[in-house]
Amino acid sequence: MIYAGNFKTNHTRKSTREYLMKIQLHNHKIRANGDRVMIFPPLTAIDNYEVDFTVGVQNAYPTQNGAFTGEVGVEQLDEFGIKTILIGHSERREILGESQEFVAKKFAFFKEQGFEIIYCIGEPLEVREEGSEAVIEYLMAQFEGIDTSYDNFIVAYEPIWAIGTGRSATQKEIEETHNALKKSIDKPILYGGSVKGENISEIASIDSVDGVLVGGASLKTDTFLELVFHKN
Repeated sequence: MIYAGNFKTNHTRKSTREYLMKIQLHNHKIRANGDRVMIFPPLTAIDNYEVDFTVGVQNAYPTQNGAFTGEVGVEQLDEFGIKTILIGHSERREILGESQEFVAKKFAFFKEQGFEIIYCIGEPLEVREEGSEAVIEYLMAQFEGIDTSYDNFIVAYEPIWAIGTGRSATQKEIEETHNALKKSIDKPILYGGSVKGENISEIASIDSVDGVLVGGASLKTDTFLELVFHKN
């Protein structure tokens, strides 16, 4: 299982360092269980952390460097050895207006740079209410322009209506959606959307779920490790 934590606009460099060091203390056991941890702090909290698990970025601009005020490119990420990125998160699509065309451009650029990419897809509530066929049609459209055969590629399915709402998709909804995606996408697929200690065992028990992308429950090491060690 992959356990990925997305801090979003939370944590500082100091609190991130403390957090990562706590995770590092447990990482030998995590790896022994056959699991993997990935943490995505805000850009201002990126540093040269001495950990043996993945630290990635939530976003970057598809450029080495240049005249892109307020953005961060590969030159800045290289300073910290960052080679993992989230692309396509619904908050960047919905709130910050990233189109599918731009998301695909970012994907192609970071693919060329050899980055490991967690590619996020998800549907709004009105699409979910139309039924499973409408959901899959909507989700597959989000792979337009995306090379799904890329080796360093992980998919994160996050129903938009379940992100930060406290309401997770049902076990049946997750299983049906992941199974349908697996028919076309032969890559690890994570589930995200109000994952927490109360539902992790149920979610992790689904064969087509290869891990979780966690928001709120990743902000404290105790609640994140509760997810990671739910089997113990």
